[in-house]
Amino acid sequence: MFQSEEDWNSYVKGNPDFFEQAGPREKIYFSPKEVTAGIVTCGGLCPGINDVIRGIVMELYYRYGVSRILGFPYGYQGLVKKYSYEPIELTPEKVAHIADEGGSMLSSSRGNQSPVEMVDCLGFYGVKMLFCIGGDGTLRGAREIVDEVTRRKMEISVIGIPKTIDNDINYVQKTFGFSTAFSKAMEAVECGHVEAKGAPNGIGLVKLMGRHSGFIAVNAALASKNVNYCLIPEVNFDLYGSGAFLDDLNKRIQKKGHAVIIVAEGAGQKFFDSTEERDPSGNLKLGDIGLFLKDTMTEFFKKENIPVNIKYIDPSYIIRSIPANAEDSVFCGFLAQNAVHAAMAGKTDMVVGMWNNVFIHLPISLAIQERKVLQPDKSTLWRSLLASTGQPAHMLAKHSEDRNVNYVRII
Repeated sequence: MFQSEEDWNSYVKGNPDFFEQAGPREKIYFSPKEVTAGIVTCGGLCPGINDVIRGIVMELYYRYGVSRILGFPYGYQGLVKKYSYEPIELTPEKVAHIADEGGSMLSSSRGNQSPVEMVDCLGFYGVKMLFCIGGDGTLRGAREIVDEVTRRKMEISVIGIPKTIDNDINYVQKTFGFSTAFSKAMEAVECGHVEAKGAPNGIGLVKLMGRHSGFIAVNAALASKNVNYCLIPEVNFDLYGSGAFLDDLNKRIQKKGHAVIIVAEGAGQKFFDSTEERDPSGNLKLGDIGLFLKDTMTEFFKKENIPVNIKYIDPSYIIRSIPANAEDSVFCGFLAQNAVHAAMAGKTDMVVGMWNNVFIHLPISLAIQERKVLQPDKSTLWRSLLASTGQPAHMLAKHSEDRNVNYVRII
């Protein structure tokens, strides 16, 4: 694998859309009978984690003849001695039916751990390949492990398998769990529609996950056909003034008598006081845009002397803690198999993902370089959303200082 971004850029000759195709190789680097493989699952839960674990174990055991596979509990904490977690021996029998359940059979944790201590653990158990299932923070941790392994001149293959229902990993077309998550979110959206239609001037407000990107919110809105407004982190909007969100919502309520609104959790953060407070994964803590909008709409319509019935729905963890649907389950299997092929071939410091409908090897450095976000100014997905909801392309007050900053760049 490439040791630096300069080596990679030289190899692809400046074209970042060119990646090595994933799949089995003619020659393998590790001797299967001597290999110990390790698996960790980190960060938030996501539909399909157990499918990936099962896929890795089955591929290693039956395709390559690797018989010693260890699952380290509670993410990177399982690689640190002070937590005293013992690894779990994984066999085809042990993982046979885990895909029927949500969550992770290995459990998970957030937060950084010492790469020195983690590599000490890998060396103690003789691990030659480590599969890291997780999102942006997990991949950053994997990169630190690679650096420490390289410093010690050890031979350990570190392979990332991107996991996030937000679908926001750079240069990864689709992450596992995303399809299941927005499909489950549809149930909440339809409940919001029923509630909105069930009362005079009814408003169904549904908050969905999406810290930095609106992919879940937009796809749920497109699938529903009953959503009238979709507010996402990438698109700026104002609340008050001619042309702003509440102005347009007011017109719709008076004309149609109901409305359904989806808001991604990372939308509208400009309405909150800035804070440097972070969660254990290092993410800035967000203001609760769902409750804020509910209270703001209630106050606004009260001042307008228009009685409204607002029903607020937050499915939150419900959409991420369920088993993978059929599409995601198949996808997880392909990811797991290609991750094993890469590790057995001696690849390291890379992520297995899909790009332009092809499974590829992606350097971790590119995967964590920035967040993948929806780009409304040139996105077919966003144009389809506008056509489906009928919402204005711009919901900024006519005299707003933000009038020329409709799209928000998030890194």
